[in-house]
Amino acid sequence: MDHFLYRGGILHAEDVAVPDIAASVGTPFYVYSTATLSRHYHLFTEALSPLPHMVCFAIKSLSNIAVLKTLGDLGAGMDVVSGGEYRRARAAGVPGERIVFSGVGKTREEMRLALTGGIRQFNVESEPELRALSQVATSLGVTAPITIRVNPDVDAKTHEKIATGKKENKFGIPIARASEVYAEAARLPGLKVIGIDVHIGSQLTDLDPFEQAYLKVADLTLRLRAEGHTITRLDLGGGLGIPYERSNSAPPLPLDYGALIKRTVGHLGCEIEIEPGRLISGNAGILVAAVLYVKNGEGRDFLILDAAMNDLVRPSMYGAHHDIIPVREPVAGTMPQDFDVVGPVCETGDTFAKARPMVPLADGDLVAFRSAGAYGAVMASEYNTRPLIPEVLVHGDHFAVIRARPTFDEMLNRDTIPPWL
Repeated sequence: MDHFLYRGGILHAEDVAVPDIAASVGTPFYVYSTATLSRHYHLFTEALSPLPHMVCFAIKSLSNIAVLKTLGDLGAGMDVVSGGEYRRARAAGVPGERIVFSGVGKTREEMRLALTGGIRQFNVESEPELRALSQVATSLGVTAPITIRVNPDVDAKTHEKIATGKKENKFGIPIARASEVYAEAARLPGLKVIGIDVHIGSQLTDLDPFEQAYLKVADLTLRLRAEGHTITRLDLGGGLGIPYERSNSAPPLPLDYGALIKRTVGHLGCEIEIEPGRLISGNAGILVAAVLYVKNGEGRDFLILDAAMNDLVRPSMYGAHHDIIPVREPVAGTMPQDFDVVGPVCETGDTFAKARPMVPLADGDLVAFRSAGAYGAVMASEYNTRPLIPEVLVHGDHFAVIRARPTFDEMLNRDTIPPWL
């Protein structure tokens, strides 16, 4: 469920008419719903109760500081994968004890940043990282709390570019080698082992891969405890999918996911961490664009929008589907026709949809890309010297620009000409 609905024939974001935002900020733009963000966060906290738990929002899915503060004020933790994301979490007012640092390539500088600024734990991904973190923590005279990410060799049955739990993926250590790596961690100074981390991928629409992975983690927990390690926290990652195509069957609900966690690892007496991103932010955002031209081609017709692949790269990168709807509700009985929905960037890859049934539209009409809150604005670029588009946050009948569109002067002034030119 989200809070983008037609009222009086016009698409609204909560209680704000989308055309009113367009008139204020121009198109294209992203708009996020506070009510949807809040609701989806609470679905996870309710699903995990009464287990001791923390829901850590995966910042990589949507990193605007206003969104992070919205969730942080509700009690959410944050899952970061870079020093920049760590700084965003802190700027949003999230304390260090609610920040988890993941990622396969943490630098020593990033380790120092988190150790001096406060950290809940590092999810360590490799033995070289383990040794580097030990050196940094020791040099600072502090102790780094860690989990070690294990790779359970489970097929998440998702897109190959977002699968992370198979043995050929770059993430974590093979679960078969966990005992020796945990033994090394216990010997190294400056480290304190507190738990186990696992994450098998993103946009999962079936609970079975989660169950396979979590049962392996449960067995590993018992084995590591028998070997003398204190395992008090299980970080189970994220990855629960959302229904990008409304015509398809819905993915499992957070309630079902929570029941699976309780069934597989709930008996271990561990605090549970999860790191959802997409399911919290995905349906909380839409991308709004205007039709520039309706072009009749040979054998196909095109809707050319003012949004492009640099604004929403998922269709180009992953072949991803987003429902595209008119902002003005179609009259009942209006017959759709097939259009290729494209942007103005000078690449054939700048295509959002092919032969998509759409009601007839005219130049200047507005359309909305549903489920665009996750991996939309965060993956945007200024390709073709196109400015990053505004982000807007709605709260009831109010809206605010939470990232403005840069001017061309601001973009050009970032470049410098060397003195010999």
